[in-house]
Amino acid sequence: MRLSIVILNWNGSHHLRRFLPSVLKHSNYDWAEIVVADNFSTDDSCKIVEQEFPDVRLLRLDRNWGFAEGYNQALKGNNAQYILLLNSDVEVTENWLQPIVELMDSDPLIGACQPKIRSLQMPAEFEYAGASGGFIDRFGYPFCRGRIVNVLEQDLGQYDKPVAVFWASGAAMAVRGKTWREMGGFDPDFWAHMEEIDLCWRMKNRGFQVVVCPDSKVFHLGGGSLSYGSPHKIYLNFRNNLFLLYKNLPKGMLLNTLLVRMILDGIAAIQFLLTGQFKAFVQVLGAHRDFYKSLKKLRKKRGELLPLTSTNKHREIYNGSIIFDFFIAKKRKFSSLNFSTHEID
Repeated sequence: MRLSIVILNWNGSHHLRRFLPSVLKHSNYDWAEIVVADNFSTDDSCKIVEQEFPDVRLLRLDRNWGFAEGYNQALKGNNAQYILLLNSDVEVTENWLQPIVELMDSDPLIGACQPKIRSLQMPAEFEYAGASGGFIDRFGYPFCRGRIVNVLEQDLGQYDKPVAVFWASGAAMAVRGKTWREMGGFDPDFWAHMEEIDLCWRMKNRGFQVVVCPDSKVFHLGGGSLSYGSPHKIYLNFRNNLFLLYKNLPKGMLLNTLLVRMILDGIAAIQFLLTGQFKAFVQVLGAHRDFYKSLKKLRKKRGELLPLTSTNKHREIYNGSIIFDFFIAKKRKFSSLNFSTHEID
């Protein structure tokens, strides 16, 4: 199989009914298959797929493995040349697949690729989880070409050139099948959130490129499993960001970067407390507690990756602080940053 579109679903029957028709309509090629991997749903998701979408292959997982390990389980034995991980709350558009496949065909060192992602609720704007390609700053804070912190830009065609990025969004992420298998897929300890950034970082440390293909466009609802402001999502984002840095930072940068991150996380926690967001405050403390509890396992993972991270110099890492630029310098657009991107021919 040339391309396998895999949708991981958990209790998302309403999303399947709403969004699967667009995937079927615009992915009708003899070289592409559509798979719904059900993460042990307790609703009628499986029944809906079987009865209403007979052309979709249903794969039932034996328990809820979470997002990261759920995809690992779903892709066991999948030998497709390209695998497209697609959230269940994504509406695709006409001709969304060909540009991605053509771009990845053009260079065997492209390990992952994402389309341009716009908001389903505000269609003129980029969507939070990916926009037109993801980056991180020197302290590990993710941002996008089209989204800085929580400010979303309107899509006026300003980011329509394909460029090398640091990470591709897990909402709609095409990966080279062979590379996915060589990398071992997602790190299951992330459970959900930032596992795609970790995978992309590991890919880049092995010499692969991650790119955005704006000629392909999709619309993402967002917050399908966990709303963007949920306490558990806050916990996962803070904890997993520390996991991400500890695993992948070069040796000479680890301690200083983690020290700054701890201080910045502390400031964020105090801000939550002062603004009455006590649950969020507790989640930050829990994230740091569980990071420390995971250090033994993280050291082992870091040791396995260290020969590659020691030479980690990626121009897609922004050398400034996105937090400083946003809150102090009042920079709200990607184009206002002193940061150049590398175009893909």
